[in-house]
Amino acid sequence: MSKHFNRVFGNTKPVIAMVHLGALPGSPLYDGEQGIDGVLNAARADLHALQAAGVDAIMFGNENDRPYELNVDTASTAAAAFIIGALRSEIKLPFGVNMLWDPMSTIALGAATGAQFVREIFTGSYASDMGSWTADAGQAMRYRDRLGRSDMLMLYNVSAEFAYSLDRRPLADRARSVNFSSIPDAILVSGQITGEAAEISDLTAVKAALPNTPVLANTGVKHETIGDVFAVADGCIVGSALKFGGDTWKAVDPQRAKDFMNRVKEFR
Repeated sequence: MSKHFNRVFGNTKPVIAMVHLGALPGSPLYDGEQGIDGVLNAARADLHALQAAGVDAIMFGNENDRPYELNVDTASTAAAAFIIGALRSEIKLPFGVNMLWDPMSTIALGAATGAQFVREIFTGSYASDMGSWTADAGQAMRYRDRLGRSDMLMLYNVSAEFAYSLDRRPLADRARSVNFSSIPDAILVSGQITGEAAEISDLTAVKAALPNTPVLANTGVKHETIGDVFAVADGCIVGSALKFGGDTWKAVDPQRAKDFMNRVKEFR
């Protein structure tokens, strides 16, 4: 297992829980009446519920900035930085960030807020809901290092949601190639859209190809599937399953989050 990954997450299989920020200024779903304070208050409530449930790490993301962009509005990134900065003294766990679907904005946000890790699509070419999409891991990693944050882990999602990979090699072959060419700190395997599970067969194939690299389930992990996921994967990122009714767009349900972590303890 990567020593850099263990430095942040320890030797356990981490559960990284999502704080899905409400729509940020400049995006169509932004609630101007509640304003930025409304987004901040909702994020604070989710953060405290997740920490109380015993998750291992937190990740802040702009999932509700729909329609998504490949070049995120500067106002969104600035607003996310403001919110995380306002919560910084209340964050008791390792945390990461993800500004969909923009590696450079993600790196900038992580560097500015002191995040320990970032998640994004850093490699590959895709036909997507956002149009043609080609990532550049070399540019993103060099930007991270120029900002003085070579310690910030980069988690590579190799099966993009809302997109079709134009690289038709099997997923395990793509992951093995990315691991060699682009030096990720972990590989993430996703389903087709947010909240939809990664196929266990995909997780199994990628982990078999990368026995010494952390491989995490990135989407769709649920209470009833955590055992199957942890039998294969080295951790998971979870969001929707911890919300009221399992609904991505609702607040974190403290009881669902606690129940999820109780199940996790049975399987690791």
